[in-house]
Amino acid sequence: MSEATPKGLRNHEVVTPEVWLKRRKQLLNKEKELTRLRDEVARQRRELPWEEVTKSYRFEGPNGRETLSDLFGSKSQLIIYHFMFGPGWKEGCVGCSFLADHLGGALLHVQQKDIAFVAISRAPLAEIEAFKKRMGWTFKWVSSNDSDFNYDYQVSFQPEEVASGSIYYNSENRSGNFLSEDMSGTSVFYKDEDGKVFHTYSSYARGGEELLGSYSLIDLTPKGREEYGPTYSLGDWVRHHDRYQASGFVDPTGRYRAATVQDLIEFVS
Repeated sequence: MSEATPKGLRNHEVVTPEVWLKRRKQLLNKEKELTRLRDEVARQRRELPWEEVTKSYRFEGPNGRETLSDLFGSKSQLIIYHFMFGPGWKEGCVGCSFLADHLGGALLHVQQKDIAFVAISRAPLAEIEAFKKRMGWTFKWVSSNDSDFNYDYQVSFQPEEVASGSIYYNSENRSGNFLSEDMSGTSVFYKDEDGKVFHTYSSYARGGEELLGSYSLIDLTPKGREEYGPTYSLGDWVRHHDRYQASGFVDPTGRYRAATVQDLIEFVS
């Protein structure tokens, strides 16, 4: 759960301007602490050691077969978003799609900083292209369907792993009832002047919230995220941007499901 259920807004404390300013300054001190901590974490992130990528990976994209090195284009830095979209899904994860909606304007500026961006999924390229066209996205998106890439970077899991209830995700062994063979994440790579590629950073799960500008706006408001169940996450309200008027819901795998009476009974129970 990302936040506690607030008391009714009608009963919210109302104070004089003098008291409001005092309380606001108290919170401002906390916000400044958070800003300084974020700067420090970013500094330590840049100082993490690197690991050289020696395995050969091949991807299928709009330009045909490409290596990991090819995905850099003319840049020396590469951000890869591990988009939850498995073979046969027909459409991508709702949460990943929410994040993808934020990329258009941001990438206009990010690419000025010697950074390439590519989304990667296990779905075949034809399924990726069809969904990408439907959503109106323009960022580069390739398929790792014939590669170990997703498995090596801990965002995809073999069926037997999922069935066992034990997977390695977000840098730790996790046990539970996992319903999806694909998860989300972000990985960063660097290519030096000799063409060597290094893995510099990865984040998973709620680490992706750093890329969600909508949350930053919503968190400013009195009602906040209002994620009170049943998933206690963005799945409670986010939909593919062309489905906000539909009556479906997001299941525990992160995929949209059209609502039927039986589906709703099973999902809530």
